[in-house]
This record gives sequence, C-alpha cells and structure tokens, in this order.
Amino acid sequence: MTNPIAYPEVTKDLSENVILTTVDDLHNWARLSSLWPMLYGTACCFIEFAALIGSRFDFDRYGLIPRSSPRQADLIIVAGTITMKMAPAFLRLYEQMPDPKYVMAMGACTITGGMFSADSPTTVRGVDKLVPVDVYIPGCPPRPEAIMDAIIKLRKKIANEAVQERGQQAQTHRYYSVSHKMKPVPLIDDGKYLQAESRQAPPRELMEAMGMPVPELQSQTQKEEIDRG
Repeated sequence: MTNPIAYPEVTKDLSENVILTTVDDLHNWARLSSLWPMLYGTACCFIEFAALIGSRFDFDRYGLIPRSSPRQADLIIVAGTITMKMAPAFLRLYEQMPDPKYVMAMGACTITGGMFSADSPTTVRGVDKLVPVDVYIPGCPPRPEAIMDAIIKLRKKIANEAVQERGQQAQTHRYYSVSHKMKPVPLIDDGKYLQAESRQAPPRELMEAMGMPVPELQSQTQKEEIDRG
C-alpha cells in the first residue's frame, strides 16, 4: 500500500512471517530467475529467438536479459546452422562463459544438420558434437512458444541442482574433445579449366568421324575415363 491508514501489524501466526528454505533452493531460485542468454544467432532460427525480445512474447518476465558478452552470460541458445568455419568461434564463445553455463540447441539444423545434412560437407551434424547440450528445441524453425517451453524445462533442471554435487555432475556428453585434424589436398579448381590442353580440341568421336588425328593426351584422357567407368 502506498498510503496506509495505519501501521501494519505483524500477525501472530508464525507461518506467515518466517520462511524456511535451504541454501541450495535459494541459490537455484536466484539463478533460474536471472538467466542471461547471449545474443548469438547464425541463421533463420534467430528471427524466432529475436521475436522473444519484443513486447508480444516478452521473455524479460522470466528474468532473461540478453547480453552481448559471453563473460556476462550463462545461457547460449544456438539458433541456426553451425558450419565448420563457425565452429571454432562458437566454441571459443562457449568456453568464455562462466560456470555454470547451459546450452540450448534450437532448430533442426542445429540438432542434426537439418536440410544440409545430406549434401553439405561443411555443416556440423549436431552442435552436441562440439558442446554439451541441455535442452533440444526441434522444429524448422521452432516458434517462440517452443523456446519459452524450453526455458521452463531448463528452469526445472536448475531448480533440482545442488551446490555440493556440481563437481560430480560435470557435463560429459560431448562427442569430440580434440581439434579436427584435416589433411590438405591439392588444389583442384585453379580457374584454368578451359585452358587445359584436353579442352583445346574437339571431342574424340568428332575428330575420328572427320578423319582428324587424335592427340595422344586426349586419347589417354578418354582411356582413363573408360577405365573408371
């Protein structure tokens, strides 16, 4: 009350004046009520994540304040495709976040590679190959309501944690803990494809039909193609 008529009186009932709790519950309640996600998005799923910041969904009511620095964030929502070029930068951001930290995999492309898993050699087939994931949000893309449901599930997970067991419950479900050792291969596309000697003459069939002599290099190339089938 802004202008009380009289001084408030303390009730005689003890249950209305004393709150009994534990340090774990108080600590977890403070953490789950102030999750700070990092502003991070790599593809179209981030549009749905950005919609949460607006007034229609207003995820600030859950205590989620987006941060631009990983050193001030404890939650990262991977919204979009992760490629092998982006993976080192993403892993660097994750390692700069203070513990305890949490990860959400948002969208099919983040969870399994999505539509790019069949024909793209550079897409990471699941972000859990790089970092441990706490909550998966399926969809292409998931609606903002799905992200809010994932936030609620993550809050329940945080509420059941204990400070003493934090060292024993280290996240271990990470597929790869070493850097990828890729072998360099010789350059194939050098921009001089049309200037090759095998492309300066007509096809072998046309030269034979016209009675023209077939160059030795072109004959060798055609033979290699036939041997390979």
